[in-house]
Amino acid sequence: MKDRPSQFSSASASAHIDEVTGGRRLRRLRRTDWSRRLVLENELSVNDLIWTFFLTTGTGVAEPVEAMPGVERYSVDMAVRMAEKAAKLGIPAIAPFPREDPEKKTEDGSYITDPDNLINRAVRAIKKEVPEIGIITDAALDPFTTHGHDGILRNGEIVNDESVEMIVRGALSQAEAGADVIAPSDMMDGRIGAIRKALDENGFNHIPIMSYAAKFASAFYGPYRDAIGTLGLLKGDKKTYYVDPANSEDAVREAEQDIAEGADMLMVKPGLPYLDIVYRLKETFRLPTFAYQVSGEYAMIKAAALNGWIDEEKVMMESLLAFKRAGCDGILTYFALDAAQRLK
Repeated sequence: MKDRPSQFSSASASAHIDEVTGGRRLRRLRRTDWSRRLVLENELSVNDLIWTFFLTTGTGVAEPVEAMPGVERYSVDMAVRMAEKAAKLGIPAIAPFPREDPEKKTEDGSYITDPDNLINRAVRAIKKEVPEIGIITDAALDPFTTHGHDGILRNGEIVNDESVEMIVRGALSQAEAGADVIAPSDMMDGRIGAIRKALDENGFNHIPIMSYAAKFASAFYGPYRDAIGTLGLLKGDKKTYYVDPANSEDAVREAEQDIAEGADMLMVKPGLPYLDIVYRLKETFRLPTFAYQVSGEYAMIKAAALNGWIDEEKVMMESLLAFKRAGCDGILTYFALDAAQRLK
């Protein structure tokens, strides 16, 4: 009985591998640090970061958001200091979100139009002290309504056109305060065109609109709603105006409509679970495209890191790089300060 053939020798194994790969050894360019850097396809920089944070009333306040370790709500004076820090790190823009005084909230969210509301006071103060940083404001109604919806609630229904009228007034109020970009997140039909028309007619034709073009009815917003005080919606949910997580064609149609109405930039929200949507919008429309790494994404990374299950810094940077790989021109993220320090 003949002996069984011995295993491949190193030489025969190499010959076989070269035969099946056509001589292409993809690992060659991964061997050294310099060669990996030389062929890097995507690179994250501080210029890709937009810092998202929360505002609150009072003076000298920096109160922790329980569901988002490391995140705080800042009073206006403290927000100015933090904006200075962001600017020194090279972060090009910030996106503040207010936790308004409950006494200022109404059924129709009309306090969004008040020049002295929290977001407008913060915008004026930051533009005065840190004029070099861009400020992106959200003209949605949810921080200003008693029910926590992004529009006006009438007989159990979010009424579109009346909501758009209030959102437009809010956008004008933010522009007058000094906002550099209006970024409406409400997902009402026609709001981009209405805001564009109002801005142009009131001398703000230089202000771009970053449309939350594909904002999904996601479960990832929980910590954010806690942070701005809308965690428990009093009536219903937001499925009648946000995009269903199952739908990608719907998201493309939303973006197409917003572009036709005058959107200068597109945003996808949430971020990592919807990278396919980011890629589709970028490939389809070739417009500046952004993603919002939302509170739930942030909280999951933080929670896993606090339990010692992952390396927080590595996962943070990997997650941000994933947005670049998908086609993002920038990322709205609560990690912006930490990431900017790491990139520096």
